[in-house]
Amino acid sequence: MRVVVFSTKPHDRAFLDAANGDGQLVLTYVEPRLEAATASLAGDAEAVCCFVNDRVDAEVAARLAAAGVRLVALRSAGFNNVDLGACARHGIAIARVPSYSPEAVAEHAFALILALNRKIHRAYNRVREGNFSLNGLLGFDLHGKTIGLVGVGQIGAAAARIAQGFGMTVLGLDPAATEVSGVPMRFVEREELLRASDIVSLHCPLTEGTRHLIDHHALRLMKPGAMLINTGRGAVVDTRAVIAALKSGHLGALGIDVYEEEAGLFFEDRSDQAVQDDLFARLLTFPNVIVTGHQGFFTREAMEAIASTTVANLLAFAATGQPVHPVRVGG
Repeated sequence: MRVVVFSTKPHDRAFLDAANGDGQLVLTYVEPRLEAATASLAGDAEAVCCFVNDRVDAEVAARLAAAGVRLVALRSAGFNNVDLGACARHGIAIARVPSYSPEAVAEHAFALILALNRKIHRAYNRVREGNFSLNGLLGFDLHGKTIGLVGVGQIGAAAARIAQGFGMTVLGLDPAATEVSGVPMRFVEREELLRASDIVSLHCPLTEGTRHLIDHHALRLMKPGAMLINTGRGAVVDTRAVIAALKSGHLGALGIDVYEEEAGLFFEDRSDQAVQDDLFARLLTFPNVIVTGHQGFFTREAMEAIASTTVANLLAFAATGQPVHPVRVGG
């Protein structure tokens, strides 16, 4: 089966080629992300393979269908960038990677927590300049503090286990979960979680119900000086509201690996360019903010799992017309 793989970097090619070891799939790699202007790059492929910032809207779905594409294979768990209804109308199947390494993302969330709390980013720069002062580097013990996990699927559950190891009290908010095996935690409503948590960490998918879940009102409910972490989806957080909370001092620290307008920023070297997104540029001015470029998933184990599941989806579709992990209208 011929497959065009969009949004590819050298690491994508290496892991997908390894997973496609016997060469059953004919993989063509292209660097641009999939959108209306680049859909023609699919050529005469039977399937396209997409990443988190590729856009499969109604127009793209129509163009892919006209070219003969029958499958969109996502190299991600989330599918909020796909118009499922449009794809279904055009007879295009959708596949995803439902789980790859929940520990990878959960561990990255805690890397952000620890770096922000102990001011690692500031201390690193100071020491390199010969400044060994501790002024302004005071942190707090995670032990005994309360963390609120919004979204307690596989990643949120992994974060809960890590939090337990630090001796933290763990609160959870998730309509589909009631417990995490081996972790003593309470599931509470949104308002209680926000009011009680010293750290709020977001691990929920992006849906109409979670878009801008963290807005002006939610931030006002949080403890003064609390920390907010987002390794889920960027648009779960209202960036303007977060900037206002940082300016006022109410929000103590922010760590994000995702950003609601990241599609035009992340995964590219833009070091020789001025940042055109004024909100993003403003975030970078705060000393109590750490931004990473959607790298939470980026471990060897996760990349191997993503590649092997993606190849399995493609091979199953080639053989049976059904991927191993389909996405259907309604989720």
